[in-house]
Amino acid sequence: MIFSNSFLWLYFYLLMASFMSLISIAKKMKKTRFNLKKSDETPQKRVVCLRVLTISPKKPNSANRPIIKANTIKNKTKLTAKIPGESHNLQQHSIVLIKSARVRDLIGVRYAAIRGKFDLLPVSNRKTSRSCYGAKSKH
Repeated sequence: MIFSNSFLWLYFYLLMASFMSLISIAKKMKKTRFNLKKSDETPQKRVVCLRVLTISPKKPNSANRPIIKANTIKNKTKLTAKIPGESHNLQQHSIVLIKSARVRDLIGVRYAAIRGKFDLLPVSNRKTSRSCYGAKSKH
């Protein structure tokens, strides 16, 4: 016999170690179930504005972006939403419709307000991309 018992045992041990590591990798890669939050079940949500303020974005960009801090009407969860467009008419206790839209340069902002619904007026004198800002066509 060319191989000794110790060599066979070592070969078997190394083979089993790699097999066990493969099993542990498979366990880690097992898909976890993604549970939606109660606030994320609907595509749009109606919220009440608590504060209307401006924040500055992350490092390469610089501007004052208008945002709202709001409560959802249905289950009173607090969230932060960006107000798109150039100017707005929002105040405290205004009712706004928001959609899920992450803003990459604003930290913690995962929603955007929809212009032209409830208390948020559409952008005036808008000629291009009117559907994004709630502006009607002028015939």
